[in-house]
Amino acid sequence: MVDIDAAHALPAPHPGTVTGDVSMSSSSPAAASELRSRAANGRFVRTAHPDEADTSELSSDRFLDREISWLQFNERVLQLAADESVPLLERARFLAIFTSNLDEFFMVRAAGLKRRIATGIAVRSPSGLEPREVLEQISRVAHDLSAMQTRIFDGSVRPALVDEGISIVRWSEVETPEQERLGELFSNEIYPVLTPLAVDPAHPFPYISGLSLNLAVILINPKTGKEHFARIKMPPSLPRFLKVRRVSASVTEDLFEAQFVPLEDVIAAHLDQLFPGMEVHEHYSFRVTRNEDLEVEEDDAENLLAALEKELTRRRFGPPVRLEVEEDLDDHVMELLTRELGVTEDEVYRLPAPLDLRGLNEIADIDRTDLHFPPFVARTNPDLAPAESSKAANLIERIARQDVLLQHPYDSFSTSVQAFLEQAAADPQVLAIKQTLYRTSGDSPIVDALIDAAEAGKQVLAVVEIKARFDEQNNIEWARKLEHAGVHVVYGIVGLKTHCKLALVVRQEPDGLARYCHVGTGNYNPKTARLYEDVGLLTADPEVGQDLTRLFNQLSGLAPRSRFKRLLVAPRSIRDGLIDRIDKQIHRQVQHGDGRIAFKVNSLVDEATIDALYRASIAGVRVDIWVRGICALRPGVKGLSDNIRVHCVLGRFLEHSRIFLFGTGEDREAWFGSADLMHRNLDRRVEALVRIVEPRHVEQLFDLVSRGMSGDYGHWSLDGDGRWTRVHQGPDGTPLPDIQAALIAMHAKRRRKARR
Repeated sequence: MVDIDAAHALPAPHPGTVTGDVSMSSSSPAAASELRSRAANGRFVRTAHPDEADTSELSSDRFLDREISWLQFNERVLQLAADESVPLLERARFLAIFTSNLDEFFMVRAAGLKRRIATGIAVRSPSGLEPREVLEQISRVAHDLSAMQTRIFDGSVRPALVDEGISIVRWSEVETPEQERLGELFSNEIYPVLTPLAVDPAHPFPYISGLSLNLAVILINPKTGKEHFARIKMPPSLPRFLKVRRVSASVTEDLFEAQFVPLEDVIAAHLDQLFPGMEVHEHYSFRVTRNEDLEVEEDDAENLLAALEKELTRRRFGPPVRLEVEEDLDDHVMELLTRELGVTEDEVYRLPAPLDLRGLNEIADIDRTDLHFPPFVARTNPDLAPAESSKAANLIERIARQDVLLQHPYDSFSTSVQAFLEQAAADPQVLAIKQTLYRTSGDSPIVDALIDAAEAGKQVLAVVEIKARFDEQNNIEWARKLEHAGVHVVYGIVGLKTHCKLALVVRQEPDGLARYCHVGTGNYNPKTARLYEDVGLLTADPEVGQDLTRLFNQLSGLAPRSRFKRLLVAPRSIRDGLIDRIDKQIHRQVQHGDGRIAFKVNSLVDEATIDALYRASIAGVRVDIWVRGICALRPGVKGLSDNIRVHCVLGRFLEHSRIFLFGTGEDREAWFGSADLMHRNLDRRVEALVRIVEPRHVEQLFDLVSRGMSGDYGHWSLDGDGRWTRVHQGPDGTPLPDIQAALIAMHAKRRRKARR
């Protein structure tokens, strides 16, 4: 087993503890009292925007670097891949997830930083690092992580797969009969789609598309002895690993055996067919990552759809930011690639073949239930469950009687949110449906429901965010499909991404119009709803209905001064609203000694919010942060964040909900919604948080976060030096239970109790 749990395989992102007036003052009780007093009176950093903050009384190194923090999140994914208690094929999938995550990091974060440096607009990060220092740390940590992935794959996962009859072999290890069969496959299905590109005076070095896997081939002309270079791109339409059909008498019916060979090995074995008359001297695989983030100047674009389509075409030609090559690549081939691609030595990653382990998803899909997580089927929320008849429950009637709190994937998305919209589309009393769409699946029943509603004569509005990163093309296609069906499609507010998750149904009832609403933390995507942990609220509360009506009017028309009763809406009120509530807990702590704050988020980066949490900690407020990915806050630093704990949970489901809890006893407040605590969410997106008012739902949310922070389940804990430690064993060495497995059992028990 490759053990990287507690060894801190990566160094701290910015070594050293927090220093300065705040931390040094804690040694004196009188000084500590003064700090709490000043915190309670708002004399530490209290502004609406971090650029305006007076941070002179807080230490300058109080923030961790966000880029390194994200890379540490991906290290935690690797730790799951190394964990032998995780089912084997799920470990293989975690390796594939790591690769995809790192690809996106380079395409967006590293590429964006390079672009800002090149244009001269990069500034020192809040962590105190110069932009070039950040790039240097990214290179060092990413190289370490790539080496770690190799060790886990070659030293642990791959041998374990072999033990289970699943092997990834090189061409030389394939038996002769199977080589012949693969030769036929090459001739019939692979050869026709290949395009070898030579480099010579008449053929310039070809463009290498981002994330494509390629073969660099060195050829010798036997007549002239001259060396030539050629490149072959692996067709993305073909599987990354080709399955080898074994012909062996020793294989019995009850013995599972599957063998796979990388696609590039099959192609490399048949290069003579691609270059007849030439001698194949060498061949190596390589892969390029490019800047693939989009920049659309909306103010100058008369038609955002057309502007985005044009920018999608340009995306393919972004500058390279990373070059992955086989570790034994010849030096003169390396020189050619780096020169032609314009990459530096730090941007080159020498790795053992096979490259591009995203293809391990194909291996992870093998139908071996004994090597996967236990089967899980989401069930209908008890408040929406049908009676003993086979007829589906009328969700409109159920929501009219009571608010419904959902937690996916434990509560079925298809029998709750999806069914709500489908029933609304078919209900003759429904007059209008308004919906935000950020990411959705290609065969989305949500889109189909909106189309059905429009074709039935209802007023249907879809706010489609066509700039959802890497889903732009899909969203363009669905936007046009909706428009053709008569749906009113708008693209939100110029300069802001529409990221909020909202649905509004307007229904004619005997005593007037009623509004039925859904506010959630996750996308309206039935596929990801089975894999992402999210929460949502179904409600007929008039205040929420009025709030959503006003917000949709902002998104589709002109209503810039709308005020909301149960919503906080970015970019105007989420940061201020959360900081106001943090300040209230500071005052409560000073007056009653029971201030309490707990957040569950994907990322915590916003400096103004972090400084408010530091003020709360200084005042003595207990602060719990459950974060999945990036965290720029330093917990547990003496005199600054003694009262702050930060935990992370990773597992079979992607923790995706954003929950914000304040207070104790009867004065508790619970909010959730679409916004993470990042600048982009709070300043450049339309986000919405809703306040939960039903006492039992408030209790459920507080209980959920308390479970996650209890230490009774496996988790990672962050310290003030920026180091994450995995905590997956109790004091006696026994494994800690998995919180997601516990929640599966808890929700199943709740349904059984409801049926009784």
